[in-house]
Amino acid sequence: MKHNTLGRTGISVSEICLGTMTWGSQNSEAEAFAQMDYAVENGVNFFDTAELYPTTPLSPETYTHTEKIIGNWFAKTGKRKDVVLATKVAGAGRSYIREGRPITGQTVIEAVDASLTRLQTDYIDLFQIHWPNRGHYHFRQVWTYDPSTQDRQAAIDGMLEKLEALDVCVKAGKVRAIGLSNETTWGTQKFISLAESRGLPRVATVQNEYNLLYRTHDLDMAELSHHEEVGLLAYSPLAGGILSGKYLDGQKPAGSRASINGDIGGRLKPMQEPATRAYVDIARNHGLDPSQMALAFCLTRPFMASVIIGATSMEQLKIDIGSADMTLSEDVLREIAKVHRMYPMAI
Repeated sequence: MKHNTLGRTGISVSEICLGTMTWGSQNSEAEAFAQMDYAVENGVNFFDTAELYPTTPLSPETYTHTEKIIGNWFAKTGKRKDVVLATKVAGAGRSYIREGRPITGQTVIEAVDASLTRLQTDYIDLFQIHWPNRGHYHFRQVWTYDPSTQDRQAAIDGMLEKLEALDVCVKAGKVRAIGLSNETTWGTQKFISLAESRGLPRVATVQNEYNLLYRTHDLDMAELSHHEEVGLLAYSPLAGGILSGKYLDGQKPAGSRASINGDIGGRLKPMQEPATRAYVDIARNHGLDPSQMALAFCLTRPFMASVIIGATSMEQLKIDIGSADMTLSEDVLREIAKVHRMYPMAI
């Protein structure tokens, strides 16, 4: 398993990160424990979670259950020191999370302390802002995105307030490094500039969606990742399971994410079908598993710090982790590039 460094932190993580958002809803605690055991035994040292999880579906009844499961595993196994642990503070929008309030300096401090308790640990390796207060183009909002309505000074003031709160947490030893999620190029650069000019914690990573059907990070964010040493933590690298091919021709297997969440957060639309079929055909024509090919492609990207996988079964988990051992041929990469030119943004 290859390892990469998170930004300028010196923290080394496996190029495959274990995602956790199904634990506590689609997966039981016992199943989550088995996933963590297997991942660590097979070279994965990086777990990503969030106070918001589990997400399938989101509900006030299951809110925070994922972090609690991870904390219970740490308590049972004593393996906290073997894991680089990332979690996130949720933003506005849900009444059962801090009355639906946006992220402020105070909510950052509250969220860190609450996560530490649930995770049964004294420190969080990477603490991330789950999404910006001002809005963004992720979560399928790219088609209606309009930053012209944003208040620039309010956005900057909010970023500074968050950084100052995170600085308190870092100095207290509760957080080792910080990251962003669902951010833009301007937002990420502004966080960096504010931190550097004021001696505050510098952003190490940005966790955004990246997969064969959605590759916005290839553009301005790739340039920022390179010059500012901010690696991508790619979430939904299989586009919610779509790139496995299991949803082709309208199929929705029992127990799958689509059988629970319908359109998989707006991804499972007719426009994605021809692109998905083309990628699945490339994999099958070359004797590859479609999921492994899609993940292995993500691992080729120069800006990638780690690819966050998620699985509801051990079979899926083994396939996903196995992608780290796959090297894509030049022929496969050329065919992928050709399909991308035909379907540059399928979801």
